[in-house]
Amino acid sequence: MNLYNTIEKKLKSVKEKPFKLEKEIQSLFEHNLEIIMGLQLVKSEFSIKGKRIDTLAYDIQSKAFVIIEYKRSKNISVVDQGFTYLSLMLENKADFIVEYNETQKRTLKRSDVDWSQTRVIFVSTGFTDNQKTATNFKDIAIELREVKRYENDLVSINQVKKSKSAESIKPLSSEK
Repeated sequence: MNLYNTIEKKLKSVKEKPFKLEKEIQSLFEHNLEIIMGLQLVKSEFSIKGKRIDTLAYDIQSKAFVIIEYKRSKNISVVDQGFTYLSLMLENKADFIVEYNETQKRTLKRSDVDWSQTRVIFVSTGFTDNQKTATNFKDIAIELREVKRYENDLVSINQVKKSKSAESIKPLSSEK
């Protein structure tokens, strides 16, 4: 995407200012979760069963937990990491509830959460074609967001949309 400033009716190209560290992306998102995604921050760097989740968030609208993982550059382990974290969450629901209750000072019960709405969001400066294709199922709980930073403190965030012809993964699993 080309980005320009208008200066006296002339376009001046705005240069990309790449993120040097994954932590810069994480900090930007965690400080602006409500604005960017409408999510509530539960915990940064949430550790469970030897795994470290970059950001644990909660979606008040869908009553579901959201795991956010950040990648500074294209990474080949998006889909397997996403399913690993989904499985980890669904096998350890109580740990996520306890973390929410302790950090938010509220009482959330397991039955208050719609576990079917749980999802993992990967945020990166870019994704490979294989990653985009692997997550192009309309009912898969993995989402991709591309983030770019530019000079003049400009940031663009784009959700990688699933194609209109995206198939459901359910018929594939029910054929078995």
